[in-house]
Amino acid sequence: MGKPARGIRAENRERLEAAILTIARRHLGEVGAAGLSLRAIARELGMASSALYRYVASRDELLTRLIVESFTALGDAAERAEAAVPRGDVRERFLATGRAVREWGVAHPFDWALLFGSPVPGYAAPGDRTTPAGTRVQFLLLRILADMAHLGMATAPNADGISPAARASAAAIADDLGREIDTADLTPELLLAGIDAWTLLIAGVSREVFGHLGEIADAEELYESTLRHALSLVVAAPAP
Repeated sequence: MGKPARGIRAENRERLEAAILTIARRHLGEVGAAGLSLRAIARELGMASSALYRYVASRDELLTRLIVESFTALGDAAERAEAAVPRGDVRERFLATGRAVREWGVAHPFDWALLFGSPVPGYAAPGDRTTPAGTRVQFLLLRILADMAHLGMATAPNADGISPAARASAAAIADDLGREIDTADLTPELLLAGIDAWTLLIAGVSREVFGHLGEIADAEELYESTLRHALSLVVAAPAP
């Protein structure tokens, strides 16, 4: 017996939705996120715009799907790289995660621009849909940081340089993290240093993806230097 009609319809819908996202992702490179047009995608698919709206309700919905898909791919790449390193080698786990972030960003520059580039005019990402995927790499790095702290390897800046407002932000982050990881060893100073380290990684990839330094002779080595500097913010150098 053949498949039920409902199963066939579901497969056809999945194929069409995948085609919509594939075309939209290509259009990101051609016109940018702000220029995405459901009408243009419908024309390429040979569909009426009204028919396409049955699969994607709006441009904002399309952007949200692209963002979630991109964050998911980035998170998958980072978690695969980190999982391949022995658990006790916390420094290498951090470095492997950072390298995977760069490799993914360089291989997917338009997706990186969607995630970490300029805001799209008129679009506000729905946090309930984008945050779970969008925070996977940060949570991964913070779990590594928690392991560093538990092993007594973590370092943090002098507490005197942290303002009350920054401490309040760290406390809020710790409360949120507490649902995911053991934050007992993560001081406010260490959490804020971890955030700075993550920010450095984003900046290191962005300067390459967006060409902020022009032609770089060895972009990988430059990023490696940035990555190791980010690591030095949260963990002491190994003994010689």
